[in-house]
Amino acid sequence: MLIFIHIILAYSLNMPELPEVETIVRELIATGLVGKQIAIAYVQWPKIIDTSDDQVFIHQIQGQSINHLERRGKYLVFTLSQSTLFVHLRMSGKFEWLANPLPIKKHEHVRLVFTDGTILRYEDPRKFGRWSLYSDPLEKLSRLGLEPLSSNFTCSALTSMLQKYASQIKPFLLNQKHIVGLGNIYVDEALWEAKINPQQLTNSLTKKEIKALHQAIRNVLNKGIENKGTSLGVGVSNYYSVSGRRGGHQHHLKVFRQQGLACSRCSTLIIKIVVAQRGTHLCPTCQKREIFNEIKPL
Repeated sequence: MLIFIHIILAYSLNMPELPEVETIVRELIATGLVGKQIAIAYVQWPKIIDTSDDQVFIHQIQGQSINHLERRGKYLVFTLSQSTLFVHLRMSGKFEWLANPLPIKKHEHVRLVFTDGTILRYEDPRKFGRWSLYSDPLEKLSRLGLEPLSSNFTCSALTSMLQKYASQIKPFLLNQKHIVGLGNIYVDEALWEAKINPQQLTNSLTKKEIKALHQAIRNVLNKGIENKGTSLGVGVSNYYSVSGRRGGHQHHLKVFRQQGLACSRCSTLIIKIVVAQRGTHLCPTCQKREIFNEIKPL
């Protein structure tokens, strides 16, 4: 029974990826968050803080001002006056901006009260999210890969990375030490757009395929941002923006969770398989490889 429940939860939930986190960052900046000073911090779930004791965290963060906010991969990075705060939403973390005090909600685990009375509330029904406070962020940042929407993410840079490894392309793209921000949704979508089988080895990709993949990664991420992210499933664990709205990109997905439906490019039915222990969606015609004949759809 526990295994069955775990499978259901894993299917219904998807970790916010680059477009979802970027949407949250932009909405938080729009609230006027940057420049505000933290007067009081409350931590309702101590395990959410993973770099120190929760009381130490509270002592360190109170009195600091938020000087800058940006996204780095799937992290929200708050540059404070004396340190840097990294927040990873994991499966179900979400922020809510309050102009006036409201009672603490059931799944609220962190609350930052600013000197002007406004409040930043963090909710996380699954309790997987993590807040990390660093005096020097360089060590944390150095462990992260290339930003796929940055000028540094060139076709040449991607080629160089791919040729160093002989792993399947999907788990390679999911590895945040290579390229940040990509998760199950946008990797499946990018591989479909580039017509690449998720099991193909990285060092076997042709120049034409790498060029197509490079462009596809940028395309699917930009479309995801344009549509304010992807919201799948229902309930409090689903992805919602700071304004409490669902994303709209789920209506534009080509393969992710489209199994049994016709491929929009060739009309072959989309299937679902397992690659590197991850549910994977693909078109068996557009993304055909010899190895594909050895696997069975779920």
